[in-house]
Amino acid sequence: MKFLIVALGNIGVEYSFTRHNVGFLLADRMASKYNFSFKNDRYADVAEFRLKNKKVTIIKPTTYMNLSGKPYKYWLDKLEIQKEHSIAVVDELALPYGQIRIKTSGSSGGHNGLTNIEQELQTGQYPRLRFGIGNDFHKGGQVDYVLGKWSDEELKFLPEYLDHAILALEECILAGFPLAMSKYNQKKS
Repeated sequence: MKFLIVALGNIGVEYSFTRHNVGFLLADRMASKYNFSFKNDRYADVAEFRLKNKKVTIIKPTTYMNLSGKPYKYWLDKLEIQKEHSIAVVDELALPYGQIRIKTSGSSGGHNGLTNIEQELQTGQYPRLRFGIGNDFHKGGQVDYVLGKWSDEELKFLPEYLDHAILALEECILAGFPLAMSKYNQKKS
């Protein structure tokens, strides 16, 4: 069985360690864990690895966050993977820092990357893992917060929280979404 992880973020060094790029950070941490590397391909940096008996392709779109749908759809089609065997990894303001929420469908919740995916797939019926980045900003400061660098305090816990999210992704792939949701939603590591 094949699976696709779409780790959302923005390309470029100015975005590399921002909250909005938590998908890319998670993908890079998985690369370290499973000893794989990304290669540039159509619309994305792409890597493959095996998780037990599952072949997993992970992509980091190179189209910027707001155009994440095109690479998502392209790689689903190219690899002939059903969208039910894919998962988008995104940052989420509405969740406390480090908390994750897995859903198999839903709305974009105002997230521009998810909005574009929904437009390209013509449905909100696709899995996603939302990684909480919190909402510790003043009125009108959302963009600066999301595109801002992690604080020193956040950086202390980031590796632990990323590892927790990786375990949740592994559970989605190996045991299925219902079990992963009951085990990981609403809990921090």
